[in-house]
Amino acid sequence: MHTPTSAQLRSAIEVLDKLAERLNEQAAHSVMQLPETRLGDDYAAKIEGRSIEQTNQIQTISSQLKIWREELLQQQRQSISYHV
Repeated sequence: MHTPTSAQLRSAIEVLDKLAERLNEQAAHSVMQLPETRLGDDYAAKIEGRSIEQTNQIQTISSQLKIWREELLQQQRQSISYHV
């Protein structure tokens, strides 16, 4: 496996952030379409709960990628300082 570049990791992070944003927008739109009934409220709660869960998972992965990217940048800085 080859290590991704800092730019590739940054792109992946941006994509994940956009995905989380899209999931939240879709959930909000879906909830707005539901009737204001007990069944609609129950379904809205499920949609919102699933959206929160998915967004949390995406944020966890994004955070891990940010840490990995920072480690790569730190290694690059160290490598440059050794070569100078």
